[in-house]
Amino acid sequence: MVYGALMRFATPLVSGRLIRRYMRFLSDVELDDGQVVKAHCPNPGSMMGLKDEGTRVWLEGNDDPKKKLDWGWRLVELPDAFVGIDTGAANGVVGEALAQGIDGLDGYDTIRAEVKYREKSRVDFLLTGEGRRDCYLEVKSVTLSRQAGLAEFPDSVTSRGTKHLGDLAAMVEAGHRAVLLFLVQRTDCARVDVARDIDPVYAEAFDAARAAGVEVMCFDCAISPEGITLRDALPFGANL
Repeated sequence: MVYGALMRFATPLVSGRLIRRYMRFLSDVELDDGQVVKAHCPNPGSMMGLKDEGTRVWLEGNDDPKKKLDWGWRLVELPDAFVGIDTGAANGVVGEALAQGIDGLDGYDTIRAEVKYREKSRVDFLLTGEGRRDCYLEVKSVTLSRQAGLAEFPDSVTSRGTKHLGDLAAMVEAGHRAVLLFLVQRTDCARVDVARDIDPVYAEAFDAARAAGVEVMCFDCAISPEGITLRDALPFGANL
């Protein structure tokens, strides 16, 4: 099933080969025409398995004078899958789908993005409706896969992600609804789990949040150089 409209890239993507990713947010890419360019890497994680030299990547050009770089890295093309590496795109994809209705998250009157709550936190989406509990929805972009068919989060230690889990649990305790949505931005995974060995503290906080009543939802995406669309619900848990 496909939810929402295609979240199209602003300009047509251009392909090339990755030379290196460095300083977390920078990358050098040799385009197919031989030109070497510097591109913004919109992913603060480790990008394990996605940053090897020679990997085929897709960049989006821009002519915005406010941006320091003319290119933004958007996709990795693996032999059998596309991977969306822009963590910021996850909210756009989910937002498009929420506007049309996602099973389990539909029927709300108002959808607001980036709403301040708790201490120094913003929830990705706040869903409200007359006669319904407010729903605090946190979206996490998932790109790590170390085992065929299994997507995992996180790909590096995330104290910010751990804090978000505590915030969501507090909302449940206050009488609201809270949902953690794992958006798998790769086309080769059929289930999702927490990478407990990478961040045991996050894993512990995740278990506590679920025990407190935080709901977990997982979805994959249809991904191509044209755009990204939220697609099917996926099961959670490695041993299924």
